[in-house]
Amino acid sequence: MPEAFQKIGLIGKQGDPSPSSTLLHLSHFLLERGHDVLLENATAERAPSLQLPTGNLDEIGSACDLAIVVGGDGTMLHTARALADHDVPVLGINLGRLGFLADVSPNEMKKVLGQVLQGRFSEDRRFLLQVQVDAYRESALNDVVIHKWNTARMIEFETYIDGSFVDAQRSDGLIVSTPTGSTAYALSGGGPLVYPSLNAILLVPICPHTLSNRPMVIDGDSEIEILVCGHTESDHVRVTCDGQSCLPLDGLRIRIRQHPNKVRLIHPEGYDHYNILRAKLGWGEHPI
Repeated sequence: MPEAFQKIGLIGKQGDPSPSSTLLHLSHFLLERGHDVLLENATAERAPSLQLPTGNLDEIGSACDLAIVVGGDGTMLHTARALADHDVPVLGINLGRLGFLADVSPNEMKKVLGQVLQGRFSEDRRFLLQVQVDAYRESALNDVVIHKWNTARMIEFETYIDGSFVDAQRSDGLIVSTPTGSTAYALSGGGPLVYPSLNAILLVPICPHTLSNRPMVIDGDSEIEILVCGHTESDHVRVTCDGQSCLPLDGLRIRIRQHPNKVRLIHPEGYDHYNILRAKLGWGEHPI
């Protein structure tokens, strides 16, 4: 059976001062199988001994059939956002803690990857959010968070969905989450777990002043507008995407909707989302 993916991009863990042994073993494994390997630039700077061709994420997206991330969910989020426009599938080798996105363990890496390269895998497509803040535009696979900044006071804002006024609230902020992000910050804020393939968006208040402000699940094709109001100054509000990129609020309006492109995630053969939840959240344990 021919290999499903011939040219493969490798991306190491963000901020890792030295390459992991997993990355080294992975690169040797792929080269021995005759694959072309393109190493991400920042990873290559930390691993000059690999002596592989290098490129940035945009070049990996343009040239490669598959991107493999060796790291945690943070690196997966960063990579998935960058590659969404290229329609390149992404596979994660988990070096992090929870690993809802990077779901292949280093111990099973060679076995699972051998199956994936032979075409034995499952794939799902996850939608991203696109946020526009004045002249700035950014994307998020997990969530867009509107939150207070440099103040101990709550912020005040109004929420509109498809032009209809929903509510006005005073709180520490609002989490606008995809189903993928329902296991992230939204879960900590009391939001529900939503199956990844559902076309839905979660709105989860952060420490609302009024207890009647509850999490909501809305249609995934909705356009959300947040209008900062009351006595809240714009420099006391920030918009953060996936906990990684932070946008200043020069004006008062924040618009959020689905990104036109989706992320392609590759999983091992027999992947079961509920099994991941049981493993990561400890649901498999019987009470004593």
